[in-house]
Amino acid sequence: MGASVTLPIKRLRDDIDMPSYAHVGDAGLDLRAAESCYLEPHGRAIVPCGFALAIPFGYAGLVLPRSGLASKHGITLPNSPGLIDSGYRGEMMVSLQNTDAREGFLIEAGMRIAQLVIIEVPTVTLLPVDQLDETDRGTGGFGSSGME
Repeated sequence: MGASVTLPIKRLRDDIDMPSYAHVGDAGLDLRAAESCYLEPHGRAIVPCGFALAIPFGYAGLVLPRSGLASKHGITLPNSPGLIDSGYRGEMMVSLQNTDAREGFLIEAGMRIAQLVIIEVPTVTLLPVDQLDETDRGTGGFGSSGME
């Protein structure tokens, strides 16, 4: 069994389902829309989920697209993954985008719209240096590994 983290959650609306795992062993908690909205072709919207979290210090939340919405309808997150810092206490919201050029898409209240993964994150101390160690990759950036 993996590590367990207690995540305080505050319901902000009485008519919403709380985040939940679809299956035992899933990494992401399903997030549901608290309100309906219509995404025009190439449209975007920020959709509230109706709750707030207290992510513990040393952890962060990553909001990820749902694969079925993305592959079947072109609904994704323009800032994927979305990052929720441990200090944020506002309502959980998901930025959604319809990538389809022709078809709009109705997000209905209660629909599963994204997934939340909680990860442990270290506090990083930056160490200024005059030179970095050498690697095989070096400074090769975008496209440096080729097309195949």
